Amino acid sequence: MDANMSRMKELVNLLTAAGKAYYQESREIMSNFEYDRLYDELKELEDETGVILSKSPTQNVGYQVLSELPKEAHETPMLSLDKTKSVESLQEWLGSQTGVLSWKLDGLTVVLSYNRGTLQKAVTRGNGEIGEVITNNAKVFSNIPLNISHMGELILRGEAVIKYSDFNRINEEIEEVAAKYKNPRNLCSGSVRQLNNQITAQRNVNFKAFSLVTAEGAEFNNSRKEQFEWLKRQGFDVVDYEMVTRDTLPEAVETFSKNISSYDIPSDGLVLLFDDIAYGEALGRTSKFPRNAIAFKWADEIRETRLDHIEWSASRTGLINPVAIFDPVELEGTTVSRASVHNLSIMEALELGEGDEITVYKANMIIPQIAGNLTRSKKIRIPDQCPVCGGSTEIRRVNDVKSLYCTNPDCQAKRLKGFSLFVSRDALNIDGLSEATLEKFIGAGYIREFADIFHLEQHEEAITQMEGFGRKSYDNLIQAVKKASHTTLPRLIYGLGIAGIGLANAKMLCQEFKSDFGKMRKAEEEELTAVPGIGKVLADAWITYFKEEKNNRMVDRLLSEVTIQGDGEVRSGGIFEGMVFVMTGSVNHYENRKALQEDIEAHGGKAAGSVTSRTTYLINNDTTSNSSKNKKAKELGVPIISEEDFIKLKENLL
Repeated sequence: MDANMSRMKELVNLLTAAGKAYYQESREIMSNFEYDRLYDELKELEDETGVILSKSPTQNVGYQVLSELPKEAHETPMLSLDKTKSVESLQEWLGSQTGVLSWKLDGLTVVLSYNRGTLQKAVTRGNGEIGEVITNNAKVFSNIPLNISHMGELILRGEAVIKYSDFNRINEEIEEVAAKYKNPRNLCSGSVRQLNNQITAQRNVNFKAFSLVTAEGAEFNNSRKEQFEWLKRQGFDVVDYEMVTRDTLPEAVETFSKNISSYDIPSDGLVLLFDDIAYGEALGRTSKFPRNAIAFKWADEIRETRLDHIEWSASRTGLINPVAIFDPVELEGTTVSRASVHNLSIMEALELGEGDEITVYKANMIIPQIAGNLTRSKKIRIPDQCPVCGGSTEIRRVNDVKSLYCTNPDCQAKRLKGFSLFVSRDALNIDGLSEATLEKFIGAGYIREFADIFHLEQHEEAITQMEGFGRKSYDNLIQAVKKASHTTLPRLIYGLGIAGIGLANAKMLCQEFKSDFGKMRKAEEEELTAVPGIGKVLADAWITYFKEEKNNRMVDRLLSEVTIQGDGEVRSGGIFEGMVFVMTGSVNHYENRKALQEDIEAHGGKAAGSVTSRTTYLINNDTTSNSSKNKKAKELGVPIISEEDFIKLKENLL
């Protein structure tokens, strides 16, 4: 009994810490697989001992929310769902009833309240009893109707989600690898709970309704399906679902299973709900679960394999991540041989060692993960030297998570991505300087700062003798460097790698400051935020960069190596001078949106990323859409024109 109690206390602490990190801080300290395993172990011990400890996650629904957003109690508690990984259990649970089978979406649950046909309030799930009021943010979700035809009180629940396609787009715009978002759920959670709803609007948050709580005066013939269809008629996007019986359930689960890899919305399972409303509600609830619905998680395809070694992967931030390299195995139809271990805490919890027999799976059938360690030899040595630069490493504990870092500020790994950005197509555009070549040159000491790239001829003999580098490659490289030494100011500014300052931002800065770089370097926040597309965060990044004297000295040395040409892409005095355009959606007449942007700038106009009071036109081929940019344009009285309208406008002004 004492051993059981000790283990239960340990499990409660582990699961509570993991839940707090996941729900409050949008980060993960253990995999979903590990959490479920530990949760099931705790539940079994509670059943065996008859003891339930305070703060047990089997009893507490969710976690306390911590933010500056207002808090509000839910009228009815929002419970978790009981879960199973067995289709047979689902069939037994459904019995002779008809069920509604739908995706279990992986985002942030939100409760919407309407009255007299207008959205009154939006509240997050929070801890199930108390949530955060996010009404202003919900109003800029990409697909929530602000007004509906139903005039009575309406309360519904749904999931706020960010699609994989939008998640990937947002991450692609972030140059700093370490700054990229880890997964759509974390990004969605941070987006929904912003204090500034302009940021929320830019993230393209979607809402999928999954439960109707109250609809005053509406009739649904005792059917959940009828509720879903009624919500659709009110303008809501409803979670995708299938009607099932005990006999059709296995085939429906299989269909969902086959679609998960191509489904654009993050999902971590399915939900089965009784269609018969009265029957489901008559079953009541336990202290933790309602009895009218159950969650299904796919039984993970788990394979045994042998851990060969841990590969230590250094990043630009100095973080050194452990990556497990194991004998190749087939998982969910593909061959996998590596999986991120995330941090030292997880690696130590798994007690990994070279040669261990481990089990691996794909989280949500997509991302390779280690499920467990069968032999637990603990034979992994944490390196005391960085695998890239040989500098000293140190273990740091941040929010109870242990991670390994390189302490050398001049580590090539920390600088490699910066140099890679500097020579990229939209910056200096130097052919022949791939990331692999840069790594060789940096490692050999040929490149220590940007200006050194323009003196590679000093190392001619050594470079021509490098593996994969002959005379022709060297000559081509030197020619590319000479060509790149004649560049434009926006390209150079973008190449510096100042956090968040992309090429479009650099062009806007050059236009507003009339390419006076000296003035730009000394600009204060008020001057910078007056530039379209430059908010406080970007202004702070710019100011912080140029406050560093070493950065200024480095930039001065770089400027002495290049010739700044007039930017043919940024002109003044054209037909669009003084006009600011924002583009959204797809284009038909131009090759892509970048081509449209270049046409605007070639005629003296400005292309910005967000709609403000300074916007002259919003270009959107779907002028009647309910997108966040269209909504903002309508609020500010900004004309919304199609691509054809833009072309006619240009022809009339020429």
